[in-house]
Amino acid sequence: MQTDIDPRSLIGRKAFDRDGAKIGTVDEVYLDDATGEPEWAAVRTGFFGRDAFVPLEPSRVEDEGLRVPYERALIKEAPGFGVGRHLSPAQELQLYHHYGLRLPGSTGSGDGEPSGEGTGSAPGAGSGAGPGSPGSPG
Repeated sequence: MQTDIDPRSLIGRKAFDRDGAKIGTVDEVYLDDATGEPEWAAVRTGFFGRDAFVPLEPSRVEDEGLRVPYERALIKEAPGFGVGRHLSPAQELQLYHHYGLRLPGSTGSGDGEPSGEGTGSAPGAGSGAGPGSPGSPG
């Protein structure tokens, strides 16, 4: 994802799958606790109104919204953790495995363990104020 994008600017934007089908609207953006970089977006889908977490890398921000390079079915089946809470390292690991992504800092096949860092949501994206809680970068 482009690193010069303000994560708050994604909230409320439409999200599309790799084929251009709308999958929902971005509810929250989660920042990596260690780097402060946007890492995940919670997208409110039409699938029973649940939020699906999607990786922001390798997603792209385009004029019409966020383009996620995965099929709608895979996004629909993503683990659901609810929004407004800190993502634990174990939850992040589940998401990395679900999308077949290599863990940050790993040099192998992506089977390593996550660091002790989790992911918090972007400022203004939720409620709360403590480190790692919604509303702070962690």
